[in-house]
Amino acid sequence: MSTDTVTDAFEEHRPVLQGVAYRMLGRVADAEDVVQEAWLRWAGGDRSDVREPRAYLVRVTTRLAVDRLRQIKARGETYVGPWLPEPYATDFGDTAPDTAEQAVLADSVSLAVLVVMESLSPLERAVFVLREAFGYPYADIAAMLDRGEPAVRQLATRARKHVEDRRPRYDVDPARRRELTERFLAAAGGGDLEKLLELLAPDVRLVSDSGGKVSAALRVLETADKVGRFVLGVTRKSFQEDLSARFLELNGGPAALLLVGGTPDSVVQLEVADGRVQAVYVIRNPDKLRSLAADR
Repeated sequence: MSTDTVTDAFEEHRPVLQGVAYRMLGRVADAEDVVQEAWLRWAGGDRSDVREPRAYLVRVTTRLAVDRLRQIKARGETYVGPWLPEPYATDFGDTAPDTAEQAVLADSVSLAVLVVMESLSPLERAVFVLREAFGYPYADIAAMLDRGEPAVRQLATRARKHVEDRRPRYDVDPARRRELTERFLAAAGGGDLEKLLELLAPDVRLVSDSGGKVSAALRVLETADKVGRFVLGVTRKSFQEDLSARFLELNGGPAALLLVGGTPDSVVQLEVADGRVQAVYVIRNPDKLRSLAADR
């Protein structure tokens, strides 16, 4: 296999490998590191007995991600304030918004699901990602993880129940989410508490991730009144001038990238159900906005 062929074969499958690694780790930089290591093993290893490059590369990437996740958990690092995954740019191309395929992909990379997945063990998370997001047969997953198929089935059942029991149910209509996001930002920017409260569900939650590096709520806020007043207070204090917003597709749905003086300041994504905002996710940790700044 020539150098060009080796590179082309890897690049063909890079999006899948990146998708697996990010769902496993919830961190773009770590996912990119894992994919880069998979490339080094692919380019420098013996490929003579590789019949299916995609299967081989997904196996290597999954095992590397499991090892990386174990290292992260072993360090036992303390995160300041609530934790959210790093925003991940997603694009489902020409897939229609109401297809089952997009619904599965969007759900598997959503902030709400990734937060729940943080409490899975590394092996549970690997099995859940490979089975639920990418539809691999149990036998293939068992081979990738060097486990027996019965054990993999048990891991899958346990992981699926854990996620199903804990993840909230939200609408996935991107047009509806985009509309409510625009109205939410307009009400916040205009200092209109009444309009803001009309958009918020009574038991709405606001999760703000700063990692202790910039100002943000250090605990999850609940109820429309608390969330609404907090949003208006932050808006008045932090975004008095030179604020702009750009809409992106992040983690399977519309999100607003807020820029102050042209520099990424926050990502805001809403979860919606029954025509009201059920959850507000705000990511302000500068480390988690670097990939978006680079994309710009």
